[in-house]
Amino acid sequence: MRLDIVTCQPDLLISPFAFSIVKRAQEKGLAEIHVHDLRRFAINKHGQIDDYVFGGGAGMVLRVEPIAACLDALLAERAYDAVIYMTPDGETLRQPLVNRFSLAGNLLILCGHYKGIDERIRKAYITHEISVGDYVLSGGELGAAILTDAIVRLLPGVLGNEESALSDSFQDNLLAPPVYTRPAEWRGEPVPEILLSGNTPQIEIWRHDQALERTRQRRPDLLK
Repeated sequence: MRLDIVTCQPDLLISPFAFSIVKRAQEKGLAEIHVHDLRRFAINKHGQIDDYVFGGGAGMVLRVEPIAACLDALLAERAYDAVIYMTPDGETLRQPLVNRFSLAGNLLILCGHYKGIDERIRKAYITHEISVGDYVLSGGELGAAILTDAIVRLLPGVLGNEESALSDSFQDNLLAPPVYTRPAEWRGEPVPEILLSGNTPQIEIWRHDQALERTRQRRPDLLK
């Protein structure tokens, strides 16, 4: 899979992709992540990519020309399964959507900044608008990092045990059950006996029941 990310703050994306699972996915050749600096397509020698809001108001808006020039250049090189804009007013990111994106070959992600991007870009290029939650960040970079991490970990061969991703929270619309490791007793609190029994079918029943109860208590909306 290839992911191209367009941003005016590329340094914000160095650390999220330089460690852990996403780093290993790139080293294995399972994921290519390319970050493109929007300022390379600035409208003048001063590196301008934004301007004031028509109609007045606080904040700056990313201009049409640099974004269009960058996206046109990328689209001329390859076809993309989705052109995604990270924005607070987009569709809330959920696991089923991540699952679908993980089946793609090429994804293009545009990060907003300041007050966002000119609406004409959204109409002309964007196929999916994604939000990582009902709050506002300084820009779309952190959201793009979240989306990328969520997608890449699902790619075949990325995780040591591919079944691990299938048991994550939200994969079956349930939260994950509690998990335990050694020691079998800590500060007088033992690990549930069923987990030490070796009875795999009964353990799976216990885990499902625990997942159901945890979801009922913490996220009853998922059960609707």
